[in-house]
Amino acid sequence: MTSELDIFVGNTTLIDEDVYRLWLDGYSVTDAVALRVRSGILEQTGATAAVLQSDTMDHYRTFHMLERLLHAPPKLLHQLIFQIPPSRQALLIERYYAFDEAFVREVLGKKLSKGTKKDLDDISTKTGITLKSCRRQFDNFKRVFKVVEEMRGSLVDNIQQHFLLSDRLARDYAAIVFFANNRFETGKKKLQYLSFGDFAFCAELMIQNWTLGAVGEAPTVPDSQMDDMDMDLDKEFLQDLKELKVLVADKDLLDLHKSLVCTALRGKLGVFSEMEANFKNLSRGLVNVAAKLTHNKDVRDLFVDLVEKFVEPCRSDHWPLSDVRFFLSQYAASVHSLDGFRHQTLWDRYMGTLRGCLLRLYHD
Repeated sequence: MTSELDIFVGNTTLIDEDVYRLWLDGYSVTDAVALRVRSGILEQTGATAAVLQSDTMDHYRTFHMLERLLHAPPKLLHQLIFQIPPSRQALLIERYYAFDEAFVREVLGKKLSKGTKKDLDDISTKTGITLKSCRRQFDNFKRVFKVVEEMRGSLVDNIQQHFLLSDRLARDYAAIVFFANNRFETGKKKLQYLSFGDFAFCAELMIQNWTLGAVGEAPTVPDSQMDDMDMDLDKEFLQDLKELKVLVADKDLLDLHKSLVCTALRGKLGVFSEMEANFKNLSRGLVNVAAKLTHNKDVRDLFVDLVEKFVEPCRSDHWPLSDVRFFLSQYAASVHSLDGFRHQTLWDRYMGTLRGCLLRLYHD
């Protein structure tokens, strides 16, 4: 008696998204098999435990072989060993470079060095993310940083070009690189309420307006400074910010500024009395933050200072977010009516970004 079999042979590499997620999350083959069994896959497919074990091991071997290509994503596109459709290639890359919010908050603003890597055990314990996954995410941050730190042009564009990430993920990595380069403090207790998204939003504003690569600044930058245009804050701009001190040092200007803001907001602000009473302290806080940004430590403490000098005082007086928005808009705009003030362009470059950051940091 003879049997007839239909056989199909193909060379497309099969990618099981669920197993890929387990591998990315740092689970061992044994743990991954247990989790797959718990999901009910044996009942759904009719497979045996031995087949499931073999299938999981096979996928893990494939992912290990693919990992060296994922370290330089363009290589994955151009290699001929693994026949993977473009849509699957994009999925592999995007998920490999994805990161956990809880993890990135622990390392954001820290130097991407061996010293920080030694803390990954503690971070793993604190966040519940496997140590293997923590290492992958940290190594990804460090790899992207190393590749783009010496490149000219847009930070986001460079990341997209060399790592083939989506626009959103490339922007997130740009924020991580920017914070690591400038070492902004994000770990203090008073900043714990802020999410990675809050910091990433502020990073994008600062890259667009406060760096050497900011719009309108590039033509004046010497060739020797071109490499880090989107990563380094514009030191000349930071130095010039000291000129804003006149807004609080000159009593007449300070009084006139307060008068203009109060006149514009009277009857429109629910916390008008509180604003009027605290105007000078708030203004001194915002201007003094600018004047101190010539020092590296004060740059690192930017978000701590903004929360201490503005967010916390407004919170203590129960300002709703809508009143904060009205105040900051009028506070920034009214400076243009101060005849004795000669630094309008500098003020707009500073306050345009600061206003956006403060509104993001203010959770009423």
